[in-house]
This record gives sequence, C-alpha cells and structure tokens, in this order.
Amino acid sequence: MKDGERLKAIVLRRTDYAEADRVLQLLTPQGRRAVIAKGVRRERSKLAGGIELLALCDVVIRSGRGELGLLTSARLSAFYRHILEDYERMQFAYQALKLVAQATETVDGPEWFAVLSQVLAWLDRPAVDRLLVETWFYMQYAELLGDELNLRTDVAGRTLTSDKSYMYDPSEKALRPSEQGDLTADHIKLLRLIQAKPLENLTHIGGLGPVIASCWLVARQHAAV
Repeated sequence: MKDGERLKAIVLRRTDYAEADRVLQLLTPQGRRAVIAKGVRRERSKLAGGIELLALCDVVIRSGRGELGLLTSARLSAFYRHILEDYERMQFAYQALKLVAQATETVDGPEWFAVLSQVLAWLDRPAVDRLLVETWFYMQYAELLGDELNLRTDVAGRTLTSDKSYMYDPSEKALRPSEQGDLTADHIKLLRLIQAKPLENLTHIGGLGPVIASCWLVARQHAAV
C-alpha cells in the first residue's frame, strides 16, 4: 500500500537500534507486526509520543526492508495512566505485555489484540476488581495457547457436581474432588462465566470478594505463569 497500512496497535516491546532508531513489536487486530521507528530517539521526533507502553496507538506502517515494516506515523489513541498509579496493576500490565509478546512469537492471531486491549482498558479503571481482570486474562491466555481449563469434568472424567468441593491439580491440569478443596459450585460457576464472556460483561458482577481470590489462583496455576 503506497500510503501505508493504518492500524490500531499496542506496543509489546521496544528495543533501541543504531544511534536513534527503535525496533518495535506491535500487536494489532491483524496480528503481530515488527517495525522500525527511524530517528524516534531524537529529541524532536514526531513518532516518540505515539509509541508509549500501556497505550492504544494509531499507527501507519509502510513496507520496509526484509521483515521489518517502517513506522511512518504514530499517535496515542488512549493512554492508560491510571494503571501507572497503582503498583500491582502496573506490575500485572507489564507481565501481560511480556506474556503476550512471548506467546505471539509462536501462536499469532487477531484474538491476542482483542484480549490485551480489553485487559488494559479495564485495568485502567480503579473501580474494577484487579483480580477479576487478571483471572480473565489468564483464562483467555491458556485458551489461546490451546490449553483451555476443563470446567465440565474432573480428572477422572466425571461430571462436576454442585454437592462436591474440588481442588486444582497442577500435575493433571484439571479439577480433583477433595473434601479439603476450596472450590465450590460458586467458584466453578464464576470460572465458567469468566471463561465464556467478554471482560466488559463481567465487570458489573457483584459479591466477588469471597470467591475471586481462589478463582484467580486456579487460573494462574493453569496458565503456568
């Protein structure tokens, strides 16, 4: 395309190159793109302010040499500044960027942009439970890597029932019946909702306090991060 390809993008990684350039790994609705931003580290660069981390960017990419595209325009569409005001939210946001950057090296696709853009947008809202956002991300992350958590049957293939309690078995990557297990029917119901629904549909659910921490732990263990 002569004028370049216009895309929404999230910066996954920035690497200094040569005297004033940067190589960027971008996540877009069309998948991951590697581009070079010429002269972006110079003081008067027009590109510098448009390629921040923890932001949604509007970019224009033209064909470059080899596999690297050439970034010709960049501006911020949204900057998630509230994430930076909370240490735990900030730490998780950077972890999510790192995990997606690693995953998309081998499993690319537009779904990653949909997941990460939702995570950043809702993580930026202080009123939204951070553990809910994290749990949702871990569940989606595992599913996109082909390892969806089985919430229908236990390690032996028996249907999960509401009268039993369960624990997560990391070696089997499945739920195991256990009298000492802290996963009840309420936990499993919430995990199923988190697995199946967009994040925006979950943020209005109340009364998460008693169950979300255990759900978060299961999702994190299953994602193996």
